[in-house]
Amino acid sequence: MTTKDLQKARELFLADNDLDSSVRQPISFSWQRSKSLKVSPDQLDLPFVREPNLDCPLAAAAEPVLRQLADGLVDEPVSVILTSADGVILTRIAASRRLNRTLDDVQLIPGYSYSEEFAGTNGIGTTLETRQPTLVTGAEHYADCLGQLACAGVPITHPMSGTLVGALDLTGWVEDGGPLLATLAKSATAQIEGRLLAQASADQTSLLNAYLKACRRSPQTGVLALGDDVVLVNRRLRVALDAQDQAALLEHAVDLSSVNATYRHIVALPSGQTARLSSIEDFGLGARRPMALFYVHLLDVRTSSVASAPASTVLPGVTGTSASWRRTCQQIARCAREQQWVIVSGEPGSGRGSALKAVAIEHVPIRTRIFTAAELSEDSAVLPALEQELDQERFSVVLRDIDLLSEAQQRVVADLIQGREHAGWIGATIGGTGHNTDLDALLLPHFSHTVTMPALRHRIDDLHSLAPHLLRQLGRGAELSLSPAAMRQLCKYSWPGNVTELRQVLHEVVQRQRSGVVEVDQLPPMCRALSRHTLTQIEALERDAIVRSLEENHGNKKAAATALGISRATIYRKIKEFGIDV
Repeated sequence: MTTKDLQKARELFLADNDLDSSVRQPISFSWQRSKSLKVSPDQLDLPFVREPNLDCPLAAAAEPVLRQLADGLVDEPVSVILTSADGVILTRIAASRRLNRTLDDVQLIPGYSYSEEFAGTNGIGTTLETRQPTLVTGAEHYADCLGQLACAGVPITHPMSGTLVGALDLTGWVEDGGPLLATLAKSATAQIEGRLLAQASADQTSLLNAYLKACRRSPQTGVLALGDDVVLVNRRLRVALDAQDQAALLEHAVDLSSVNATYRHIVALPSGQTARLSSIEDFGLGARRPMALFYVHLLDVRTSSVASAPASTVLPGVTGTSASWRRTCQQIARCAREQQWVIVSGEPGSGRGSALKAVAIEHVPIRTRIFTAAELSEDSAVLPALEQELDQERFSVVLRDIDLLSEAQQRVVADLIQGREHAGWIGATIGGTGHNTDLDALLLPHFSHTVTMPALRHRIDDLHSLAPHLLRQLGRGAELSLSPAAMRQLCKYSWPGNVTELRQVLHEVVQRQRSGVVEVDQLPPMCRALSRHTLTQIEALERDAIVRSLEENHGNKKAAATALGISRATIYRKIKEFGIDV
């Protein structure tokens, strides 16, 4: 099919949706997909998706191959392009200044996406869509501005998992032809996939060796290892935990795998068992790939006593319906009823202190005094008050955040409570990770039980009872409720600040609306921006400003960017980075 015939066929399709049978089938199918996606054939308006991650395994495996290929093409007007699986350009290498200027003009630059969704038929997007090597030349491109180019794309799949990880594309001028480009791209892709295999094999071998070493070192202890697509669990854990407990343990381990330092973390499992995960730092794995190795100690939490507790634990001032929340409250309540000292471990804001206070009100017959770490550290009169309280014939005390006390302060508190185990009850709270050795040596030995308070993201179903409960508190009985859509949006958020953060969010809602139904657009910006990391104060301000500008401009990103005085590329990047959904 001649170039002129192809141009006529394209124009006929765009005008009348009439497909010429002589157009190659992969191209005609892609034209139809592009049209259904409402891609503009006249001009490209591509989004900046994100900054390229050049530390990813694909980029590391491809870098020497791309350099070698580019060196071989240094005298040719050909660009070597690597993309991620969603079409985002990771790197582009070309020696020709004229070709580079053209590629800049059509936004074929790192950070922008060339998926069919945005660019229509092209060597990158169509390759990723079909998972087949694809050559697109001249007028076969859906967008008219690409008509002077020839693009040969080849999908890159991970040789172990079969997962599509990206594409390699060679782009040059249409008059120079494309078959040779396709051949070169296939050859280079084979080399990249070979390096991915070697890379994965080396990492997985290191993980396996570290896992086996840990199993040999502690045969009576549970061992759990995590890799990209690998989970290793020793027989000790397989026998001791049912499938539901194993799944819950794995979920916690994945959450913890991003923590770099050595730490211990206590988790409550669905069956009622409690496990302590201890990270193993010195197993020699590279930092490039997300891997983790844990010892898992199963703790005696007297599940029979928990099982005999009431099925539903109602505590004053707190609420929750999830199994993990009810089980945690039952464990704390049993300790209070039996006057056993208990540590409640968990993230700040998760409800540790509130649960201890509610349990004391419900199950301890005498008045409970609450002392915080800040008070013990900053007010010279508080330590004597604690000593006086502990000198009572019977006492009930809650110590909050004792892990935040200095070593000297912990030593003083340890001396005060020494030998008082049978004279009264003490409940204390600590953080979920990063405990220092002083705490282990000085204070924890005095407590017979440790109970883990699950983070809100691990009991997200509790939002359905927590949110109405907090709205009634904050609204002082006002008739204010969340729409189903607003509740679904709250459930999507990760709640790094737990229940404390939820209270702050609902406080903002109540300040703006006193009655009626709260819709999604009435929620604070943070709940409509699902970022993957905790934002700094400046990032949070940026996020809120972008959300407000998008609202004021009815979702028009270009207008919102103009109003903020930033470029369209910047607002696209920030929307993606902050996970903004308006």
